[in-house]
Amino acid sequence: MTQSTSIVRVFRHPAESRESVESVALMVGGAGFVLGALIATLFFWGGAVPIAGPGSLGQLVAVCSAIVALAVVVWARMLVRPRRAVAESEPRLRWFDTAAIALTYAMIALLGWVGVAAVLAESFVDAVVFPFSAALLAGVGVALTAYVVFLSAVHLTPIHLSLVLALFLVVGMLTSMLSAADPHWWQKNLSSLGMTDDLSARAFNLTLIIAGALVTTIANFATASLPAGTDEERRHRRFVRVALMLIGVLLACVGIFPVDESLQLHNLSATGMAIVYVTLVLRLRTLIPGTPRVFLLVGYVFVGVIVLLAVLFITGYYNLTAVELVLAVLVFSWLIVFMRNQGLTPQQPPPAGAASAAPSTTGVV
Repeated sequence: MTQSTSIVRVFRHPAESRESVESVALMVGGAGFVLGALIATLFFWGGAVPIAGPGSLGQLVAVCSAIVALAVVVWARMLVRPRRAVAESEPRLRWFDTAAIALTYAMIALLGWVGVAAVLAESFVDAVVFPFSAALLAGVGVALTAYVVFLSAVHLTPIHLSLVLALFLVVGMLTSMLSAADPHWWQKNLSSLGMTDDLSARAFNLTLIIAGALVTTIANFATASLPAGTDEERRHRRFVRVALMLIGVLLACVGIFPVDESLQLHNLSATGMAIVYVTLVLRLRTLIPGTPRVFLLVGYVFVGVIVLLAVLFITGYYNLTAVELVLAVLVFSWLIVFMRNQGLTPQQPPPAGAASAAPSTTGVV
C-alpha cells in the first residue's frame, strides 16, 4: 500500500490532501451509518414505525442527523485550522463563528429530513416501515448527512457559506409556512408566522436568529479580501464589514422580538435592516471602487424596486405579506451575490520585491 493511500497516514493527517479529505469523509459517513442504524434498531425493535410524525422514522433521522452535523462541523474545522495560516484573505473563524455555522448545518439537516419524511408520508399514505428497513434507512440518512456536511465544512469559503445561507433560509421558511396552524397567515404579514407557540413560529423565529448569526460570520469572512493598503481603504472595509454585521444582528432581532410580543422592537429591527441595506448599496461604489458595474446596477435596481413596493403598499395595492416577501428575496439575493463576488475576488499581488527575492527557476546547468 502506498503512502498516499495508507489508512494510518489518513488518520494522522486527515486534512493533508484532497485524497485524505475524501477518505475521511467516507469514514465519517460509515460511522454515521453505524450510529444511525444502531439507534434505529434500539428505538424501533419489535414493531413497524410510521414514516413521519411523532415517534417516526423521519423524526429519528432528522434528530440524529442534526446532532451528527453539529459535531462533524466542529470537528472538521478543528482539523482544518492547524494547516491553514492566518491571513487577510482567509480569517480564522472564532468559536462563535464556528458555533453559528454548526447550528446552521444542524438546522438544515433537521428541517430537511423532516420535510423529506413529510413528502414521503404523503406519497405512501398509511404505509409503515418494518424495523430492519427502518434501521437501514436511518443509517443511510445519517451517513449521507455526515458525508456531505464534512466535505462542505472542510472547504468553507464565502461562496460555500452564501449557498449554505440560501439553503437554510429556503428550508426554514418553507418549513414554517407548511406547518403554520393558520392557513391564511399570508393575509396578515410574514411576521405573523412567528406569533404562535407552535412548530411554525419556532421554526420561523429560530431561522431568523441563526441566519442573522451566520450573516455576521460571513461579514468577516467575505470582507477579508477587500483592499486595505491605505487608511482610507481600511476605513471603507471596516464600514462594509460593520454594515453587514449590523444587518445580521438586526435580522436576528426580528426573530428574537416576535411581532405580537414586542411590536416596536420588531418593526425597529426590520426597518433598521432595510435602512442599513439601502445605505450600503448606495455607498458601495465609493467603498469598494473595484466592484463590477453590473453588480452596482443590480443593487440600484433592487433599491428602486423597494421604493416602488413601499408606494404600492401605502396605496393599498399590495398587502404587507407580499411586500415583505419580495423585500426579503431582494435583500438576501443581493447579500448572497455580494458574498459570492467577494469569494471570487483574486488575491492581492505580492509586493514588487517579492518576485525579485524569489529564487530563479531557470538558468544554466
